[in-house]
Amino acid sequence: MYKRNFVTIANLSKEKILYMIELAKEFEKHPNREILKGKVVATLFYEPSTRTRLSFETAANRLGARVIGFSDAKASSVSKGETLKDTILMVANYADVIAMRHYIEGAAQYASEISPVPIINAGDGAHQHPSQCMLDLYTIYQTQGTLENLNIYLVGDLKYGRTVHSLLMAMRHFNPTFHFIAPTELSMPNEYKMYCNEKGIRFEEHTTLSEDIIADADIIYMTRVQKERFSDLMEYERVKNTYVLKASMLGKAKANMKILHPLPRVNEIAYDVDETPQAYYIQQARNGLYAREAIICDVLGISLDEVRNDPTIIQQPQRQ
Repeated sequence: MYKRNFVTIANLSKEKILYMIELAKEFEKHPNREILKGKVVATLFYEPSTRTRLSFETAANRLGARVIGFSDAKASSVSKGETLKDTILMVANYADVIAMRHYIEGAAQYASEISPVPIINAGDGAHQHPSQCMLDLYTIYQTQGTLENLNIYLVGDLKYGRTVHSLLMAMRHFNPTFHFIAPTELSMPNEYKMYCNEKGIRFEEHTTLSEDIIADADIIYMTRVQKERFSDLMEYERVKNTYVLKASMLGKAKANMKILHPLPRVNEIAYDVDETPQAYYIQQARNGLYAREAIICDVLGISLDEVRNDPTIIQQPQRQ
């Protein structure tokens, strides 16, 4: 069987990222197909998820595949003591590809080394979230018309936020300038700042979120403070509402600026922002379907040409 994993964004070339964006474009044009008819996609979620799990499962269903798996490890043999190795090897007997989320950093890499079928990393601890990164890249390209030379502001939990870590690494090919906005307790880890220095990525650090600071942003990427990553709840309570983006703060925003968020939001984006032209996080979540359709097909060896010439497209009436 053909086997290509999608575990990390760090080893994707510029050409591969742009190729995946083109693939996602094709799925946005025609998301409903039967190109995966007869295939089985397994989703193994050891951590809670709404958008990631549902978009992976929707992607599989819209492409004609069947879906198996679990959304709660307590409902699987993991609760009986089954190891990750045994779970992966067992599920690989039944599925053509496995999308997995795990609370331990490196779990997806380990799974990819032992699995006879492709592994897609749907998030591993505070480490990486490469499928979210692909939909973020697609959204940035969609809204800006390019990935080159952008001012990207990352706001909130930059210590535990695997989405910002992945985005930082993926953008190394495109000459970005990053602005890290976080409280000291949640600042970007030194390893990622060292990565920026090694790759020649410009960055600035801030501890305040204000109208003037964000005036030059092309993308503002908000993140929630992740309660589940804190061992000290007092520390969480101290920093959870540090930054709240409000519509009143967008008066100096550039015309092209868009606000992204991997969701779920808690308090970090006020609801009055939803009605502004800068708000784009709901559309961003929708793009998860197209990006994950692209990822599933790519790891199964289905090329861009095959997708473009796919005879199984199911025409659907356009949404009004």
